[in-house]
Amino acid sequence: MTLEIDVRYLLDRLAIQDLIAKYGMGQDLHQADDDQDVLQQWLEIFAPDAVLDASAVGGPAAMTLQEYAELLRGPNLDGQKGMPVHFDAWQHREGYATVTIEGDTATAVSPFLHLHEARDGGSNLVHAGMWRDTLKRLPQGWRISHRRLQDLFFNTFARVENPKVI
Repeated sequence: MTLEIDVRYLLDRLAIQDLIAKYGMGQDLHQADDDQDVLQQWLEIFAPDAVLDASAVGGPAAMTLQEYAELLRGPNLDGQKGMPVHFDAWQHREGYATVTIEGDTATAVSPFLHLHEARDGGSNLVHAGMWRDTLKRLPQGWRISHRRLQDLFFNTFARVENPKVI
């Protein structure tokens, strides 16, 4: 490999890893009672014709980005339905991806850990899994064109008070 090819690979890999991290930030910057539109941020991550597969957790196997956002945030993306009905707050930790790049297409596998605090105050949900992504290079840069969720486990835990600092 030449230095130019190596540098191109590193720049592409970093751009792809940033996209995966931005997905989680898109979720986390738009908490349950926040009226901001998560779809706005996700348009910087997903291709316009992206397909999302949530069949591993009982969702549809082929959703558009709009349908996915509505599943999570409700039909008006306002949090009145979807996940915000059940959860007060959440954090999405997107792990480092293993990336394979072939020209203007790429695949990435990345672990995730998603944490959710239940609105009823009684429990917290921990969801671990993997994202299996196919990406393509567009004029705007890399975008996820297909995302499949691979479920590893869901667990709920009783909520305890935050420790007091002495």
